[in-house]
Amino acid sequence: MRLSLTAAFVALGTALPVQALDLGNLADTERDALRAEIRAYLLENPEVIMEAVAVLEERQAAGEAAADVELVRANADALFHAPGDWVGGNPEGDITLVEFMDYRCSFCRRAHGEVAGLLAADGNIRFVLKEFPILGEESVAASRFAIATKRVAGDEAYKSVHDALMSYTGAMNAAGFTRLADALGLDANAIVAEMEADAVTEIIAANHALAQRLRVNGTPAFVMDEHMLRGYMPQDQMQAIADEIRTN
Repeated sequence: MRLSLTAAFVALGTALPVQALDLGNLADTERDALRAEIRAYLLENPEVIMEAVAVLEERQAAGEAAADVELVRANADALFHAPGDWVGGNPEGDITLVEFMDYRCSFCRRAHGEVAGLLAADGNIRFVLKEFPILGEESVAASRFAIATKRVAGDEAYKSVHDALMSYTGAMNAAGFTRLADALGLDANAIVAEMEADAVTEIIAANHALAQRLRVNGTPAFVMDEHMLRGYMPQDQMQAIADEIRTN
C-alpha cells in the first residue's frame, strides 16, 4: 500500500520512545535514530518523495497563477486597450487574447496558424497583437515596418504585412521591405520613411516595458483574459482554456 509522508512520520514515531516525538528536545542519539528511520523509510518507499515533489509543484503553480492574475489586472489597460495595437478576431468577443510576438521567432510562426484557426473556429474571441521584437536588429526592423504600415495605411494593410512577415524569408531591411510592400500594393516609400518615427519607437518601448512588468521574457507569450499562457500552445489547448473561462 502506498503511504503518505505524514503516515511515514507516524510510523517512525511509534518505533521511538514517546519523548522522541518532541522534535525540539531530542537527544543526539534520538535524533540520529530518527534520521536513520526516515532514511530507511524513504529508501524503501521512494515514491513518497515523488508524491511530495508533486504536491510542492502544484502549490508553486497555483501561487504563480495567482500572481499572474494580479499582474494582468494591474496592467489591464496597457494589455487590452493600448491605442497603437492592432485588434482582430471578433472586436466584440467575450474573451480577449493578447499575443506578444517576434517575426523571427520560429515558435511564433508556428503559433500564427494555430491562432488563426482558433479565431476562425471560435468566432467570439477578440485578438490583440503586441509587437515584441527580442531577437536582434532584424526583429526590431520587422516590427518597425509592421507598425509603420499600420500608421500609414491602416489596419487591413497591417494585417496583410503581419501575415506576410510570418512566412517571409527575405532580408529584413529597407530593400526587402520595399519589395514586400510593393508586392502587397502598398506605398513602400511612405512606410519605410515612417519606420524611424518617434511614435513607432514609443510603441515598441511601451510593449517592452509592459512585458517586463508581466515577467514576459520570451515569445510567443499569450494573455487570455486574466490567464498568462507562456510559450507556444496549439489551437486545441487554447480552445480548452477559452471554454473553461466561459464556464467559470
